[in-house]
Amino acid sequence: MKITLLSDESIRLEATAGPLTVEAPSPDATYSPFHMLASGLAACTYSVLHSWATHADLDAAALSIDVAWSFAEKPHRVGELRMTLRWPGLPEQRVAAAQRAAALCPIHATFHHLPSVLTEVAR
Repeated sequence: MKITLLSDESIRLEATAGPLTVEAPSPDATYSPFHMLASGLAACTYSVLHSWATHADLDAAALSIDVAWSFAEKPHRVGELRMTLRWPGLPEQRVAAAQRAAALCPIHATFHHLPSVLTEVAR
């Protein structure tokens, strides 16, 4: 699997052979926590879609996933995530089903049902 940093506010996940790699457009690019958040969503969604495609007898070899985000303020945070499933060859009649399958990703569900976040300090 390969994650490519497309910009300061977007990534692309593609299936590749071998270990996970993260590529950037320049050596000084930073893999930020926001890139990591988007990568988690993309990897989870890819896993769910690949499994669904196998059971639906669909070819997911060309599937890639782009995730972009924008910020909101007060407080500064990710305000919107936009995910694009790039799936050449996916039959038109299966697009809605693929969107429903993508929503089954537990990370996707986490954004709709926010967890509690507890911070402790251990000394």
